[in-house]
Amino acid sequence: MSDRRIQAVECSLDAMQALLWQHDNAERLKRLISLKQQWYQQNHCEFWSDWIRDVFDPRTANDFGLGIWARILDISLGVDVPSSRDKEAFGFGEQHQNFGNGNFARGRAGQVALTTEQKRLVIRLRYFQLTSRGTVPEINTFLRQLFGELGSVWVVDSLDMTYVTYFFSFQPDSQLSFITEFYDLFPRPSAVGVRFRVQPREAFGFGTQHLNFSQGSFGA
Repeated sequence: MSDRRIQAVECSLDAMQALLWQHDNAERLKRLISLKQQWYQQNHCEFWSDWIRDVFDPRTANDFGLGIWARILDISLGVDVPSSRDKEAFGFGEQHQNFGNGNFARGRAGQVALTTEQKRLVIRLRYFQLTSRGTVPEINTFLRQLFGELGSVWVVDSLDMTYVTYFFSFQPDSQLSFITEFYDLFPRPSAVGVRFRVQPREAFGFGTQHLNFSQGSFGA
């Protein structure tokens, strides 16, 4: 989801406006209204502030809020993983005699749940996928908002309706790599494929305005 400013919720309430001029000397009534005013300020505003943080804004939403977004956007926040029994795995050979000969394996099929940060990434990618036109300038603006704190990520169109290529200036961690492997969410034009490249070093000819010639190695 793009980082457009979220309109502030106006939760202020002046309960004292309920008093009429006849109540000017009704001290007990004014005291009750004053206490009601304090309750609204402490609970009403706090409720909406927490709701925006925990549900409405997917950048900060908790697991409950992200679950609501997942239902709205029709996206699963878990990945089904099959059993690995059919592969050569550590301790699962004939008579369990292949210890040291294979990788660890899953004994049965199951679902891998995402972390909260992974869920936030999936929701924002899914929202943008559904609402964007898939143009390169629009995607690159979104990528700066999505990965700005981690490093530069940008997309290049091959202009032949085959692939768009996402370049990462940093090495994606295991959580991000999991998303790119199991989710098809990175936006691109309709009927065009997607591929990923990691380019963690300054490369020849790929600087701002292509001005870094003679300053880096050749880049793929």
